[in-house]
Amino acid sequence: MLEFRYDTQLLIEGENLDEDIINEYFKNNFNGDCLLAVGDEDMIKIHFHTNEPWKVLEYCASLGEIYDIVIEDMDRQSRGLKG
Repeated sequence: MLEFRYDTQLLIEGENLDEDIINEYFKNNFNGDCLLAVGDEDMIKIHFHTNEPWKVLEYCASLGEIYDIVIEDMDRQSRGLKG
C-alpha cells in the first residue's frame, strides 16, 4: 500500500505566478510527496503525490486557469490495473 495514492499533475496558466510561494503553500497545507512546482510567472507545472487531489485542484484553480489535468491512481497501477 502506498502512503500517497494519487499522482496529480497539471498546468497553471496565470499572471505573476511564483513557484517558491506555490511550493511553500503545498508544503504547509497538503500531505503528500514528490512535489514539483516549476515554471515562470505565466505558467507553472505541478506534479504531486497525495491522497486528496481535489484540494490540489481547488488551490491551483485559485491561482489561474488549470488544464492538462492528470490524476492517476498509483495503487491500482501497482496492482497491474489501469490507473
